[in-house]
Amino acid sequence: MRPILNLLAALALVSPLFAADAPLTADAFDAATVGKTFFYQRGGISYGAEQYLPDHKVVWAFTGDDCKKGYWYSRGTLICFIYEDKLDPQCWAFTQTADGLSAQFDGDTADQPIVALRSSPEPMACMGPDVGA
Repeated sequence: MRPILNLLAALALVSPLFAADAPLTADAFDAATVGKTFFYQRGGISYGAEQYLPDHKVVWAFTGDDCKKGYWYSRGTLICFIYEDKLDPQCWAFTQTADGLSAQFDGDTADQPIVALRSSPEPMACMGPDVGA
């Protein structure tokens, strides 16, 4: 009986570590992102920035590119994005890690995730045709 109790106690200590890697729910993702701009990197290289607005609206730009308006919705454990220039959904599994908000593209297990190492309450500085819009 004692070994079983020791095993259960060990599992109870380890289970929070696994929970940290669980994908964020839509509500948790919204609570973590709305009203903020996140700056993403992949492998230490700037990848892009996304501003999260109320009602699941977003503004995205790859580093050095024009801003694109869009919106997000949940599909199971994934957060999917539709942008004005790309109507097919881009779905990601978001997790909160020690490094920051991490996103793994759906079905792309071999590639490094993008990680938001910092965020800001300031809106994005957009370049391109809709500057100031």
